[in-house]
Amino acid sequence: MDNIASNNGAVKEHRSRVDAEAGFEDLRYLSGFGNHFASEALKGALPDSQNSPLKCPYGLYAEQISGTAFTAPRKANQRSWFYRIKPSVTHEPFYPRQPLHEHLVGDFSNEKGCVTTPTQLRWKPVDISKARTDFIDGLFTICGAGSCFVRHGYAIHMYAANASMEDSAFANADGDFLIVPQQGRLWIKTEFGRLQVSPGEIVVLQLGFRYSIDLPDGPSRGYVLEVFSGHFQLPDLGPIGANGLALPHDFLTPVAWYEGGVYSGFKVVQKFGGALFEAKQNFSPFNVVAWRGNYAPFKYDLRKFCPFNAVLFDHGDPSINTVLTVPSERPGIAVVDFVIFPPRWLVSEHTFRPPYFHRNCMSEFMGLIYGLYEGKAEGFLPGGASLHSCMTPHGVDTLTYEKTVAAGDDLKPFRISGDSLAFMFESSLTPKITHWAFNSPHIDPDYYKCWIKLRSHFDQGTATVENDEN
Repeated sequence: MDNIASNNGAVKEHRSRVDAEAGFEDLRYLSGFGNHFASEALKGALPDSQNSPLKCPYGLYAEQISGTAFTAPRKANQRSWFYRIKPSVTHEPFYPRQPLHEHLVGDFSNEKGCVTTPTQLRWKPVDISKARTDFIDGLFTICGAGSCFVRHGYAIHMYAANASMEDSAFANADGDFLIVPQQGRLWIKTEFGRLQVSPGEIVVLQLGFRYSIDLPDGPSRGYVLEVFSGHFQLPDLGPIGANGLALPHDFLTPVAWYEGGVYSGFKVVQKFGGALFEAKQNFSPFNVVAWRGNYAPFKYDLRKFCPFNAVLFDHGDPSINTVLTVPSERPGIAVVDFVIFPPRWLVSEHTFRPPYFHRNCMSEFMGLIYGLYEGKAEGFLPGGASLHSCMTPHGVDTLTYEKTVAAGDDLKPFRISGDSLAFMFESSLTPKITHWAFNSPHIDPDYYKCWIKLRSHFDQGTATVENDEN
């Protein structure tokens, strides 16, 4: 197998040992963010000197997938070429999938089916059904803004599943999926190759890709950020300089791998306009023998993030922990950012080190992958979530505040444990909440109580002499 990469440097192959029984042993990846890659599972499967020759090697079909308009500027243009055994057009007509999936939303432009509220919201971890539930059936929308029809906005979903997808593949025509597993590994087959994604890692599966998700560990749950507005980018580093945060070489893309043969009754489930449609075909969509381009899925290990922080006084804004972003047309304003709160040292002097109390013009959805979040001593559990919308006040809970203040100026440098990892989806667009999320039995009706006992520490007698004289 030959694997070649250009643009941002040489390819590094990374190996991941997984269970050989499922064919995920000794996985290899291509390294780099936004690279132009080339990968072939059979030597010589890639055409030489052109993309669409009259006859492709091995009798393969050439097929292009475009993630941007043909006329997008070269630096923003994303597309890849597949060389496959049968083209993806070879399927029966799409029909609405039955039974209908009632818990997915792709259009938040009207009020029907959604709730708006400025109240702080928190959800406890969802239960995983005992009935057979794969990744598709286990998806449910929490909130979002905009519409997939006008290609603007985002949706936040969660998933709770207990079964692998069988003889089926999923494709999303609405937007990119950024998946954050919280429990259980994901074994993902794509048209580009295979990935293993564990809790502590993320995977981005872009618009249009076909993929299937297996659950090697059984019950699994996690979070999904769907973006209708373009694709994820690395944030600019500005005064930080050339290095830091998420490093491009730590992003991994699969190498070519294919399934041949006949698969009678294979189903492709396509998400289109927020609804699911299904078509049958007699072959696996993972029949791509070779591919090349810069439009491809990728994964990233969040433990490789290089954080920056205040080293003298005060608390840095959470934007300093941005892993990926989707910019809007307004400079400096994101449609959505993916931010993490990783292990790190806190050393600022005379400073309230946990996240400060604030109101934000951005809306913040938080999740906890594992451990204990530094700003919430109780109630915020792994697999749970919270939502603080535009200008809704929030901050650390009473217990965290009192414990921090009690330490006084003797507070020593300390490290946020490596056993803790939280994240945030932050957006400039105000979300609407789905009815089933707002009325969920997992919503925490007592969330407000974590702040209600914050007491006044005001003492007029501590004013300075200068102030008294003035």
